[in-house]
Amino acid sequence: MRTNFTAAQLADPAIAEADQILQTCVHYGFCTNACPTYVLTRDENDSPRGRIDLIRAMLEQGGTPAPKTVHHLDRCLSCLSCMTTCAVKVDYVHLIDRARTYIEQHYRRPLADRLMRALLAFVLPRPRLFETAMRAGWLAQPFSSMLPSRLRAMLSMIPAQASPDILAPRIYPADASRKKRVALLAGCAQQALNGNINAATIRLLQRHGCEVVIAEGSGCCGSLPLHMGREDEAKRFAAANVDAWSREARVHGLDAIIVNASGCGTTMKDYGHLLHTDDAKTASALTRDITEVLHDIGLITPPNPRAYRVAYHDPCSMQHGQKVIDQPRALLRAAGFQVVDVPEKHFCCGSAGTYNLLQPEMAEALGQRKAAHIDSTTPNIVATGNIGCMTQLSRYLGRPVVHTAELLDWATGGPLPPALEGVPLPEPQAVQTQVAPAADAGFW
Repeated sequence: MRTNFTAAQLADPAIAEADQILQTCVHYGFCTNACPTYVLTRDENDSPRGRIDLIRAMLEQGGTPAPKTVHHLDRCLSCLSCMTTCAVKVDYVHLIDRARTYIEQHYRRPLADRLMRALLAFVLPRPRLFETAMRAGWLAQPFSSMLPSRLRAMLSMIPAQASPDILAPRIYPADASRKKRVALLAGCAQQALNGNINAATIRLLQRHGCEVVIAEGSGCCGSLPLHMGREDEAKRFAAANVDAWSREARVHGLDAIIVNASGCGTTMKDYGHLLHTDDAKTASALTRDITEVLHDIGLITPPNPRAYRVAYHDPCSMQHGQKVIDQPRALLRAAGFQVVDVPEKHFCCGSAGTYNLLQPEMAEALGQRKAAHIDSTTPNIVATGNIGCMTQLSRYLGRPVVHTAELLDWATGGPLPPALEGVPLPEPQAVQTQVAPAADAGFW
């Protein structure tokens, strides 16, 4: 794609980077049918190719973006399916993030939109505040039909029960002799929505010889504000995490930084690009999804394997953002589960961070589409690796949705996942499992 930036514009490093990305796009169009919003609307402006052209025009012209441009860029999920499909590997993720930051800085949204975005950006990254907001939401749920669609969507995602206590900084020793020392991102929204995911993750790591630390000062990864165009806020969260883990690594050593929410993992693996510091690059290099680590350690032999039929849903941030596809499936099979793939597995479920709150109509269409494909596989359980996907899918499925770490914890000696309590499951068949192969020693 040809661009027409002035020399003064190109003096801005952000514009210079955008210019380089724009020029790599050759308008092949393979991305269009991989884009969920284009498939739904058949509007070129809702495709990656169309959005790239809108971004080029917006950045070249400068000034206030056109409402039409904002509308179509807001409808982008940042699912990154286009990047998986693109023949020339256009760096779309950094281009759309730059566009969102530009819109946040130069466009005045309607008051209701500004208030909603400010509320989400302030509440979601702070788990204790989010818990308080959820309790208020329980009181408001009987009146949800009287509320605007965005607030109705928000209330529909609140879990029926509060999660366990928010994790404080501490060390969880390995069950046996310590093999590795790892930091776990406790996270923000996930702690309030489903604290059992962290508990299961810690038990799994301890069982596999890892000492786990929740580092003092770590918290929100910055993904939620980043994808709303609040780049400075995202950088503050990211820098706090990098500082916390760098201190921990210098004093006690770290073999890896573990993440169990794939949306967070994609952002953390990009800290080097976001912050441009050596410590940030080191933190990015150390970041691993929980399934990457367990697959490379080698899953212990499950004492009582259960051959339930499990539909595995690939979070977009896992399959497109991190290219972590085979490891979760291999681990679930090693644990004795019958893993089935979901048709149209490359498609987003509509969660996409705050997307299902800011674009509820589009998110609902995608959620129902994904649920129909999952139902077609007739699973006993649905597994996935991202809290946003879990929350979204639970709205449209009449089946239990469980985090992969919860299932693996259960299979290797942990408690029954809360989502399966009281759920009538068929008697599992006896199975023989194989231990997931360990990686080369060079992984660590």
